[in-house]
This record gives sequence, C-alpha cells and structure tokens, in this order.
Amino acid sequence: MKNTVLDAKWLPWLLLAVALVFLWQLHAILAPFVIGALIAYMGDPVVDRLETRGFSRSTGVAIVFVVLVGFLTVVLSVVLPLLVKQLAELVQSVPDAYRWVSETAIPSVQARLSLSPVALPSIDWESGMADHWQSLGVATGNILKQLTTSGLSLVATVLNLALIPVVAFYLMRDWDIMMAALLRLVPRSWETTVSDSVIEAHGVLGSFVRGQLVVMLAQAVMYSLGLWAVGLNYALVLGLTAGLVSIIPYAGSIIGVGSAMMVAYFQFGLDPYALALVAMVFVIGQLVESFLLTPVLLGDQIGLHPVAVIFALMAGGQLAGFTGVLLALPVAAVLLVFLKRVLGAYLETDVYKAGD
Repeated sequence: MKNTVLDAKWLPWLLLAVALVFLWQLHAILAPFVIGALIAYMGDPVVDRLETRGFSRSTGVAIVFVVLVGFLTVVLSVVLPLLVKQLAELVQSVPDAYRWVSETAIPSVQARLSLSPVALPSIDWESGMADHWQSLGVATGNILKQLTTSGLSLVATVLNLALIPVVAFYLMRDWDIMMAALLRLVPRSWETTVSDSVIEAHGVLGSFVRGQLVVMLAQAVMYSLGLWAVGLNYALVLGLTAGLVSIIPYAGSIIGVGSAMMVAYFQFGLDPYALALVAMVFVIGQLVESFLLTPVLLGDQIGLHPVAVIFALMAGGQLAGFTGVLLALPVAAVLLVFLKRVLGAYLETDVYKAGD
C-alpha cells in the first residue's frame, strides 16, 4: 500500500517530465505554436473585456484580429520600407564615421591626454563594401534558389507562417476553457498551491509580455517621432533601437541618447541648440516612461530583474534556438515563482529557524 501511495504521489511529476521531454524533442517545429500562444495570451484580456461589453467570444477574437492585421499592414507598407531605406543610408555613412574617429577623435584625445599615438587600421571601404554586398547578393541568391528548388522547404515555410494566425485564433477563442481544463488535471491536494502559483506567474509574466512590450513599443514611437521632429537623420532606426533596448531599464535611454548625439554631431556639428533638442527628446521620453507608462501599464508588479531577462534570453537561444528565445521569459517567470515558494518553504523549516 505504501508503494502504491508513493507511486501515485510522484505520478504527476512523472507525467510532467515525460511531457517536457516530448516537447523538447519537438522544439524544432514549435515556433509557430509558441508565437500563436503568445499572441493569444496578449489578446485574451482584450477579448475578455469585449465579452463584458456584450460581444460573443468569437466576435471579440475577430475584432482583435482585424486590429492586429491593420497594424501589421501599416508596419509592412509604411514603416518597413522607411526602415530599410534608413538602414541602407546608415551603412553608407559608416566609412565617414570611421574616418572621423581615426583622423580626428582619436588624435584629439591622444593630444589632450598625452598618450602614445595609436592609429586604427586602414580599411579600403569601397572594395570592402563591394565585396560585402556581392557576398550578400550571392548568399541571398543561394537561399532563394534553395527555397524555389526545394518544394518541401518552401511549402514548410509557408505552412509555418500560415499556421501562426490559425493557432492564435483558436487558442485565443478557447483560452479560458483550456486554462480551466488544465487546472482540473491538477491533483486536488495541490489545487490551491498550483492556482496561487499560476496567478503569481501570470502577474510576473504579464508585466513583461503585456506591460513591458507595450512600454517598449510606446517608447520606440515616442523616440522615433521626437527625433524626426527635430530633423535628425535615421530617426526611425535610432528610435526603434532605443525602444527595443528599453527592455533593460535605462539602457534604452543611455544607448539611444549616445547614438543619437553621435549622429547629431555629424549632422549639425557642435550646434548647442540642435544637440539640446536631441537630448530633450530622450529626457521627455524617460519622464513619460517613469511617471506615466510604467505606473499605468505595470503598476506595482516587480516583474523580472534585467539580469534575469538577459540570462533567460541567452540561455533559451543557446538551448533551443529561436523557439528557446520565445519561451525564455515565460519559463523564467515560472521558475521565479517556483524559487520564491521554495525559499518561502525553507524559511519556515526548523533548519533555518534553528539559529533563532
């Protein structure tokens, strides 16, 4: 009888381990399902709110998808071509920036600090860029040739892309039903603990997937529009970069203002008015993020520590490639909750309290 009870006690853990091993073996094909699940997770609160206003679940999901398709249409038709154009112009300006650093900036610093002269290596940018673009063209041609000659690869790529909205639609429509079904599978003795853990993990993960990503998008828009308004070149590239890097607190502002001031120097010289305007864009953006976006979208939720975010993304990419990167933050959120509960249980043990 004792062995039977022991076996029953460990059965859920055994099933969980088998499920994780099974998913690990299939990680190469999980990307569209993971992306679809993330879209469904982000859209579920909006659909729930539409339901409270009298819409059916399916109608609410359809409304969310129409808005999402409209947003992607604007991005692909307006933002993407402009971004590609600015990136090409930025690449073309690299030789001039390198020449200025080599011939002006470094000699000036060496003269002021009385350092031994150190010269950067000379680079033949014209031939180097030509070789680079030629290599890129050859590589692109080879990829396109492989895609067109390999019917299976082309079909698989198209199916994976087409699968994302299908998976997202059905997961978003049945999200509450699936969550309730999964909770019913939990042993009754664990139900309260698991339910509390899921709620806590949802809070940690929600502060990132729903809150921080919206903050990043808002900052990218603010920085891009602000830099465009002051007439700075490459405003979209600089704004998007600062917004994406802002997943790490203050990193977006530091990297953004540093790169923007460098571009402003090449464009406007030492014009104090222009440099002040560029700096003001990031000051205002940081104030809006600190006093408006973060309190409204994130509230008092702690979320994940910046170091934990960096480590989770790198570890996920190393272990499972693109799929691992997508799963990194959800897994990190669950592990954070688990570690907190383990720590709480340890603090209640006689081993910890023995020194009291």
